[in-house]
Amino acid sequence: MSADMTTLPSLPPVVGVGLKPRHYAEAFAMMSADSTLPPGFPGWFEVHPQNYFGAGGPPHRWLAAFSEMASISFHSVGLSLGSSAGVNHEELDRLAALCARYAPAMVSDHLSWSGDADNRYPDLLPVPYTREALDHFAAQVGRVQDRLGHAMLIENPSRYLAFRGDEMSEADFLQALCARSGCGILLDINNIEVSATNLGLNPEAMLDAIDPLLVHEVHLAGHAREDHPHGPLLIDDHGSAVSAETWRLFAKFIRRAGPRPVLIEWDTNVPAFDILLAEAAKAESLMRVQANLPAPAHALA
Repeated sequence: MSADMTTLPSLPPVVGVGLKPRHYAEAFAMMSADSTLPPGFPGWFEVHPQNYFGAGGPPHRWLAAFSEMASISFHSVGLSLGSSAGVNHEELDRLAALCARYAPAMVSDHLSWSGDADNRYPDLLPVPYTREALDHFAAQVGRVQDRLGHAMLIENPSRYLAFRGDEMSEADFLQALCARSGCGILLDINNIEVSATNLGLNPEAMLDAIDPLLVHEVHLAGHAREDHPHGPLLIDDHGSAVSAETWRLFAKFIRRAGPRPVLIEWDTNVPAFDILLAEAAKAESLMRVQANLPAPAHALA
């Protein structure tokens, strides 16, 4: 799919949260009770589509109910776009079927790989930033977009190592990928902090190198920290509140870019729903202040 043929779905430029089974009933009851929702109530929800690849059952009943009341985003973790064998076709078939069923407002995956010809790995592993890898990755993104009939977003990774043979920066790789394939960027600002800390890079320089016009969604999450003699190691576990540094970088980006769809990610040690709402309210307030916008009415999407 060429860049001039793609159409990119869109989410509302407000704060959403990941939809977790433990929050289904509470969130749905709040939405059903009153269309005027409390500050910080998510304007949209994100799910990992792999959790809904089964044919039916309670997960689909809940997802169908939420999709009738709010925008839904599919954040895939299984296409393995960077694998040498290319996109996992079984995974793509299931994703395409789920998209046909629910028509999500956005589809995204990662600048990573998760398997080879014989194995699948429960990790989002880094790709080298070379021209050869760019050619391969752009071709795989094109295959997915051709199948789905619209453009997708690709998320910048959290990295724990860099390849000696890298030929370009992460920002240059992502922006060349967008130009080649017509995809957009899902900017994970926590991943900027994680990668910069682990690799000894400047997080502000990494952030400033991203063209905000290519960013169609922003992720905010927490991470774990290990202190070692050679320095700290940050682990992208999505298991805690957003860090002060990630909030600072987020504010800096919004001042430059304006409002964007923003997601609070909290995938491990998932807290009570009110704690998630507090993080969403903080993100919303900060975005409104930095973008000089009035507070939203919190009507259902």
